[in-house]
Amino acid sequence: MFVSLVAGDIIAIVSPSDPLVYCDDLRRGIDYLQRLGFRTELGKHIGSSVPQQRAEDINGFFARGDVRAIFSTQGGNSAEQVLPHCDMDMIEANPKIFMGLSDVTVFLNGINHRTGLVTYHGSNVRLGVNAAPNDYDREELIDRLCRGKTGDIRPYRQRTTIRGGVGRGRLLGGNLRCLLKLVDTEFWPDFIDSILFIESYHITPESCLRYFEVLRARRVFEGLRGCLVGFNYSMQVTHPQMHQMERLLLEFTDGYDFPILKVEDFGHFCPNTVLPVGSVVELDADSGRITIISAVS
Repeated sequence: MFVSLVAGDIIAIVSPSDPLVYCDDLRRGIDYLQRLGFRTELGKHIGSSVPQQRAEDINGFFARGDVRAIFSTQGGNSAEQVLPHCDMDMIEANPKIFMGLSDVTVFLNGINHRTGLVTYHGSNVRLGVNAAPNDYDREELIDRLCRGKTGDIRPYRQRTTIRGGVGRGRLLGGNLRCLLKLVDTEFWPDFIDSILFIESYHITPESCLRYFEVLRARRVFEGLRGCLVGFNYSMQVTHPQMHQMERLLLEFTDGYDFPILKVEDFGHFCPNTVLPVGSVVELDADSGRITIISAVS
């Protein structure tokens, strides 16, 4: 069932990863959502250092019938401490829009795997990471969460074919480092017949290859029908002379034939589309098209 947002709906704001005290970055994000016509409500424990309390906010908002969506304050490095305290049965029985990025990758994939609920990879409310949203951010959010738009995802910048081909599968992924926190837990997704999307914030070629080794050991590459490589801040901006993630992936997966497309449509410190995690998408790396086939699992 697709859950859509309309003006006047309540968007709850929680901290699934690191706690965040109220600050100017968060205030700007809240103001932005309110200018779009939504009401907002902060969780009582967004600044709590206790994982169980941050999970209490999430459980409480999922249980409320008047809350339409739940957005994340920020990422961080502690989502895996909060996720096990969330009530998956209750979340499954009360589907809502759940959105975030970075370390919230843990929640997006974990919730989808356990409940089948499509979650959304999109900007966190704190705007210090993604600065002021531009027209692309706004239109992608409205298209996906308000209109339930399927079909082609518009590109922010030119897309680059790394390995040609066409594939179709369930969309899974997010921040590469954070995704791997789910390994050997009950929340680790099944990547058979999937389209993987990955991005990073602080990463080096060495750590990138180490993460790829984990994916290979888990036989993830064997099930992929395609891969999207998003914006990788530290490699593209701080060290553009480095061998970039998409090229490392191409070389590392020599012998596989799944298509790879480099895009600038999601990541840290960049405009973000809204990607429905768990939905069926088609990737045409030859033409640079990403098409949402279904908005639900």
